[in-house]
Amino acid sequence: MKSHFLQETQVYNGSQLSSHWIYRNLGILGDAVAAFRGGCQVDAAQMVDLEDVLNGDAIYSEYMLHFIVELFGASLKEGVLLQRLFSSILQDRINADAGTLVIRRIGDDLFYNNTQKLSVSICTVSPTSVLIHCGLNIDPQGAPVEAAGLQTDLGYSPEQVEALALSAMRLLCEEWSDTIRSTCKVRAVP
Repeated sequence: MKSHFLQETQVYNGSQLSSHWIYRNLGILGDAVAAFRGGCQVDAAQMVDLEDVLNGDAIYSEYMLHFIVELFGASLKEGVLLQRLFSSILQDRINADAGTLVIRRIGDDLFYNNTQKLSVSICTVSPTSVLIHCGLNIDPQGAPVEAAGLQTDLGYSPEQVEALALSAMRLLCEEWSDTIRSTCKVRAVP
């Protein structure tokens, strides 16, 4: 798995959650994770989570750190498990930066002070791959739920946000490589 951090900001609107977005925009072919900063505004036509659509929920945040993951040859269940592993990686990194346990994970969601939502995340499939979006609020202004932000509540500087992204992507790539290695080193049993 390869990774890339985009310096340019862009609004996440759901269109980035499409097959080969990383390849088309960054030239990285194969399993990959990319991160970028920018606002978040997903309308109902781009929403993947049918619960959100049926509930009439909105997805909005003034400024977020976004991650897009694409995996080839994986099932949706494997994608959801990787999504949750990535949420755990982010939880561990933020708690380590804070020096205390300030972030709690429930499924693929991260919460600050148990009630303020720090993240949005979804996993889906395309005809060729599994796709994951994870967004961490930097400034949650305008969010439709009680939310927290890396900058506004946890005191992250722009440099610390980038360092978090790079560290989390590196750890995800290492986990993925080690998972592949682990599948190759065992013999089958009768």
